[in-house]
Amino acid sequence: MNTTAAHSKNSKHSEHAFHALRFADALESYREHNDALRLFIKIYDIMRPPRAALVEEAIARHATLLDLLETDDEKRALLRQAFADLVVNRRLVGFLTDSGILPPTGFFSELMRIVSHRLLPEVPDAQEFRDCLKMILHRDDDWVWMAEIPDENSARYWSLLIPDDELGRVQKRQLLDQFIEAMLILAYRISGVDIDHEFRRLGESLLGYAAAFRAIAGEVQRFAEDWRSALADYRAPSEDEKHLLVLIDQCQKVIDKAHRAALQRGTSLSLTFKLRRTEQCLYRLEMMAALLGAFWREGGRNEAIEHWRKLLRHAVRSENRRNSIAQHVSRGMSLLALRVTDNAAKSGEHYITETRSAYFGMWRSAMGAGAIIAVLALLKIFASKLDMAPIGYAFVYSMIYGLGFALIYMLHLTIATKQPAMTAQTIAGYLGEADSGRAQDIERLVDLIADVIRSQIAAIIGNVAIALPTALAITFAWASLAGAPMIDTAKGAHLIDDLDLLGWALPHAAIAGIFLFFSGILSGYFDNLASYARIGERVARLSWLRRLVGSARADHVGGYVDNNLGGISGNFLFGCMLGSAGTIGLILGLPIDIRHIAFSSANLGYAYSAFGFALPLTALLWAALGVALIGIVNLSVSFSLALWMALRARDVSFRQSGALLRALWRRFATNPASFVAAPVEKPSADA
Repeated sequence: MNTTAAHSKNSKHSEHAFHALRFADALESYREHNDALRLFIKIYDIMRPPRAALVEEAIARHATLLDLLETDDEKRALLRQAFADLVVNRRLVGFLTDSGILPPTGFFSELMRIVSHRLLPEVPDAQEFRDCLKMILHRDDDWVWMAEIPDENSARYWSLLIPDDELGRVQKRQLLDQFIEAMLILAYRISGVDIDHEFRRLGESLLGYAAAFRAIAGEVQRFAEDWRSALADYRAPSEDEKHLLVLIDQCQKVIDKAHRAALQRGTSLSLTFKLRRTEQCLYRLEMMAALLGAFWREGGRNEAIEHWRKLLRHAVRSENRRNSIAQHVSRGMSLLALRVTDNAAKSGEHYITETRSAYFGMWRSAMGAGAIIAVLALLKIFASKLDMAPIGYAFVYSMIYGLGFALIYMLHLTIATKQPAMTAQTIAGYLGEADSGRAQDIERLVDLIADVIRSQIAAIIGNVAIALPTALAITFAWASLAGAPMIDTAKGAHLIDDLDLLGWALPHAAIAGIFLFFSGILSGYFDNLASYARIGERVARLSWLRRLVGSARADHVGGYVDNNLGGISGNFLFGCMLGSAGTIGLILGLPIDIRHIAFSSANLGYAYSAFGFALPLTALLWAALGVALIGIVNLSVSFSLALWMALRARDVSFRQSGALLRALWRRFATNPASFVAAPVEKPSADA
């Protein structure tokens, strides 16, 4: 073991020496060619690991460069001189104003640019710092290993690299003038957002804050004039960045208010895009103002370096992925998701029971839905006996499912499998708040998860506990009145076969879970559309409706549409997806179909009666297990997809998984009943 350890140590020492020699040779060659761009391309080629996933190797090579620069003053001076040349003699404005910020073009225009770049690559301009950065970090995954370099090492690197006395007055003026120009461009972009028609339609209350956006442009202009005057007179500027930072903070609060207003009034993909881009411009302007302010302050060099380091890390990741089709499509999906997930989150709150009365109300609504589902399953069985073309079956099945689900929604009943796609949006919001790691936020999240699990269990059992016996009661009544079984044994065998775990039951349950996820998104989309396009008000203004039912009732109908368009549309379209899946599979020659826990439980009841209630116990238990696992797959697939999309839409990266799991275990160990039993009624404030 000692021999192995010694060999490993010697190997690492040899590798360290080898890469140190390569770095030294690259710096020495700079004396000859005096090409800063060429030097940094070579430096990062040495630092880059064979694969981006080998981050330990990248960290070790980066540390080797640090050791060389800290122990060799001559090499450090060479690299500083090269970096000064790279930055001062390139155009920085495009890098500072565009890298890491959404483009001004639309989604499809940008997609066409990316595709054309893949077919015919762009010609980089060595005078643009943004293009130089792409030439130095030319691999699409360079951001992966760079992001893993410890902050301490990164801070040491930039402290050694960023020039100080190496820059003359003229060079400093050129460099700072580019920063000021970039700040002016960002400020003018920000100042125009309040005149956008879509922004103004969010409400009169926001118009009172519009002056904050224009004030930023005025403040940056004043800031720029003072700094340029100071640079010309070789003195420190009299204006600092504090007032500008206050204005930026005020504008960010207006953007937050706009997001909240969009929840009530609806939003569009274009408005969501503009708000996100404005937020990015505000953040970049804030970072640059803080950087320049620290640059002039006594002892502010390290703070300025920290701001530069953060700006560059964010820009590197964006530039590496700028021409990625997958990244562009993913970002577009995130913007679209942000447009609708908050509406779905509001719907999700209705599926979570926090009080004892709400918990038993969930039971009642789930049981009512179970009875209707048993009838819908029977109608589908009857429809399967009709002689129609495949498209006819798709239409009839879609109407049975779609109208049935819409009826269930309109009666305020609950389908258990609809919950995960909605509650995941609410959980995602809490995950963002709990990412700080504060104990009270983690406990609130545990409370929410316990409420969700308890509500979900009540809904599932409520659906199944009524759907199955209702199916048995219907078949028993039919047989008593008609004197013959309602379903023959061939159909019963087919229904049992659909629940076979060794067949397609679970893959088909996963397809149903995907449809459940899409139905949640569709509900959010139509809720947003109702608010944004004012569908309810427009319905209430229909002249034929007002003549038919009167003005007061037309207004009532409009209000109902406004509040329920998302729920009705999502449920109806979910039914259409379920009803047409089998036909689509038949047309494509693929094993596509759906399995839904509530319908499967009703079908089990119909199949059991078809065999005269004489199925072997093993077959009955195997089918019951199939029903249970179908439900688990339905719920897990729809919940996972909805949570993934909601987290992406909110740009949440939850890092407190360990703390959350420990808190959940403590809750389960001390109070397991809180996950399944009716909550204890909290005492009122009066009491």
